[in-house]
Amino acid sequence: MVSIGNIQLSDFPLLLAPMEDVSDPPFRAVCKANGADLMYTEFISSEGLIRDAAKSRQKLDVFDYERPIGIQLFGSDVATMGECARISTAAGPDLIDINYGCPVKQVACRGAGAALLRDIPKMVQMTSAVVQATHLPVTVKTRLGWDETTKNVGDVAERLQDIGIQALTVHGRTRVQMYKGDADWTLIAAIKNNPRIRIPIFGNGDIDSVEKAADYKNRFGVDGIMVGRASIGYPWVFREIKHYLATGQKLAPPTLEERVAACQLHFEKSLQWKGPRAGIFEMRRHYAHYFRGLEGAKQWRTRLVDAETPEVVREILAEIAASEAVLVG
Repeated sequence: MVSIGNIQLSDFPLLLAPMEDVSDPPFRAVCKANGADLMYTEFISSEGLIRDAAKSRQKLDVFDYERPIGIQLFGSDVATMGECARISTAAGPDLIDINYGCPVKQVACRGAGAALLRDIPKMVQMTSAVVQATHLPVTVKTRLGWDETTKNVGDVAERLQDIGIQALTVHGRTRVQMYKGDADWTLIAAIKNNPRIRIPIFGNGDIDSVEKAADYKNRFGVDGIMVGRASIGYPWVFREIKHYLATGQKLAPPTLEERVAACQLHFEKSLQWKGPRAGIFEMRRHYAHYFRGLEGAKQWRTRLVDAETPEVVREILAEIAASEAVLVG
């Protein structure tokens, strides 16, 4: 078993990455149903929480069906991050995660996310403030470093462990790389093999097949892996990885019935959480992913995107399920 504080996970847990505008409660419901062991909210701006911004507050919503669930925070001010850890703790998650990995300009150029990789003393100070502000386990997600000349994640791992974090996830790229090139897991393995490191180490980056998941597990020795983009429109990636690790055999791809059922679950949870108008509108970006490669996918997608009421969406999904369409690519 892998433990994060008082949270008990499986022997090799699969984590759902926190993805902005993707990993909201409706999406998390679908991933949980298909085997995700630990999930996180979309990252939440500490400044937004302090301002009581509606979007930031809504991201604090967590539900019992998601557990264990972590709230992920990012920010540039130490005191603000401590206060937001207290606010987030009151929302009832199982852990608090700090984002020191987001590479996008709007975040990093404002001194948050991956920008903290250029100021390790401030990162340590900020992490300590969060640890002291909550009774929950605190974890961190970060990158290898800012650029090729500053791959300092080994030092980061030791220093953050020493002030009380209880797990670390490392994305195998630098901030400068963004999401380009191949993720390098060798430094992640070096952290895991460091005799000083006692906390779980999770690897992230480029896990897009069951074969790669198994290869990286065996080659780099991490305690678990975090899956991000490969889960979008394909939540079955979690069950497929688990099956492959357990048996060495690949599961058959999801059936048409399973694709429609996952889309229906996502849609209904979206309506429940966001209301009819926003729920319908925000689901539109997901249809292409769920029905990718399906015969007649463009026609179905167009009709679903044009639908303006829950009843019409449900009718179209029922038509797809009854169509006996097949995968064509």
